[in-house]
Amino acid sequence: MKKSALEREHESLLDQVKQIADGLGQTFAPFCEVVVHDLRDPGHAILAIHNNLSGRAVGDPATELGLARIADEDYPQLLTNYPNQFGDGRRAKSTSVGIKDSSGRYVAALCLNVDLNLFRGIQNVLEQFCTASGAGVKESLDPANAEAIRERIDQYAMSLSTTPQALKTEHRRALMQELKQAGFLEVRKSMEIIAAHLGVSRATVYNDAK
Repeated sequence: MKKSALEREHESLLDQVKQIADGLGQTFAPFCEVVVHDLRDPGHAILAIHNNLSGRAVGDPATELGLARIADEDYPQLLTNYPNQFGDGRRAKSTSVGIKDSSGRYVAALCLNVDLNLFRGIQNVLEQFCTASGAGVKESLDPANAEAIRERIDQYAMSLSTTPQALKTEHRRALMQELKQAGFLEVRKSMEIIAAHLGVSRATVYNDAK
């Protein structure tokens, strides 16, 4: 039986969404589950699932959110970073993108579910690693006022909506004048500190300061 133009459109949309899901799944493996829902068949909506964290399978039914989109074409198309939970109680952060056809009807959804437990474990390890003990011992491996120089550079870069490493030559030169006027160039090893934070050579910093 010959397929209608709308059916061909739906198949094309779903094929593209599946490719996007595959790419996202490979990029954000293993901590992000990526799911494609075919909202035309709510009873067997899951069309593809990558980095399976929820224990679901292809052919499983649509979620409450999917059913809400099916029932209401005005339901939000984009829902980002909302709290969620896997079946075993693990906390998740989810994003859902509704896919509409040319008539405005929801056909599919692309959903991302991030396992927050994994990140909390990494966070705990980093916090433990970064915790310094040895009360009463005072030593600094950083020259005095070095952090103040870095903060001033960061603030300058933020005012231009960029990063210190991405500053253009004219911006670096203007920055060096600001640092000079504020007395930061008198700090011991200031040029080395600035060069390291900007990701350029000391020769470049000396030239920018002229």
